[in-house]
Amino acid sequence: MYKLSLLDKISLILVIIGAINWGLIGLFNINLIGLLFGEPANILGRIIYIVVGVAGINMILLLLKTKKTSKA
Repeated sequence: MYKLSLLDKISLILVIIGAINWGLIGLFNINLIGLLFGEPANILGRIIYIVVGVAGINMILLLLKTKKTSKA
């Protein structure tokens, strides 16, 4: 079984936050990041979007790593 690193755990939390934000946008047209850090997205809001995107890429890599370890 693959053991999650600290980076994997942080990435998972960020991806969940991003998913909740997208759900709020889709259901209620509420951008949580925009509300917290200002609209249009200022530099801090843009950094958060970038970090959440990188976390999503890390989750894809985690998925690939776990598939390799489960076949071994």
